[in-house]
Amino acid sequence: MGVRENLEEVLGRIKAAEHEAERTGVTLVAVSKTHDADAIRPAIAAGQRVFGENRVQEAQKKWPALKQETPDLELHLIGPLQSNKAEDAVKLFDVIETVDREKIARALAKEIAKQGRAPRLYVQVNTGNEPQKAGIDPRETEAFLALCRDELGLTIEGLMCIPPAGENPGPHFALLHDLATENSVPKLSMGMSGDYEIAIAFGATSVRVGSAIFGERDYSN
Repeated sequence: MGVRENLEEVLGRIKAAEHEAERTGVTLVAVSKTHDADAIRPAIAAGQRVFGENRVQEAQKKWPALKQETPDLELHLIGPLQSNKAEDAVKLFDVIETVDREKIARALAKEIAKQGRAPRLYVQVNTGNEPQKAGIDPRETEAFLALCRDELGLTIEGLMCIPPAGENPGPHFALLHDLATENSVPKLSMGMSGDYEIAIAFGATSVRVGSAIFGERDYSN
């Protein structure tokens, strides 16, 4: 199937999962990382407006033109952010989902004040405490949110997680949901191509789906 058909299938499965969970309003973030603009346009033509990218530099190559063609697109940064890319990230992205340490939070606060543009922000939580993975320790969530909100004046819209590969994602989604509830954070970005229906059952407000829409990643670009 092509991108349009894949997109329709994913949206249908999201709707079915919402019905099963007796809830609505889940946003699909179509993850277009490693796919070029020509691969993304069919999804835009089909009505998809929210997309996710992993790397600032890659996004800079294709999204300014796509946003000019279709001004109501919303772009999420879902990959690690380096502090020296904070300026570019604030300029290009509408949502940054990977605020994962104090250095990044301070760099973003500085650029938001400088540019007068405020992307919506999510804090990434390392629910599996994996040493190789970005994200704050779940036990530090309250303190980190206090730093972002009270000291830096940042508005944190949501929490985001990527459960460990090969593990049941349910407990990780449940943990993120509990942390959001305890800290009055309204949005939850969780669930990818293999587990987004489970994430919806645990309260995801947005799911990040790439390969199920665009196919396997194109690493040649």
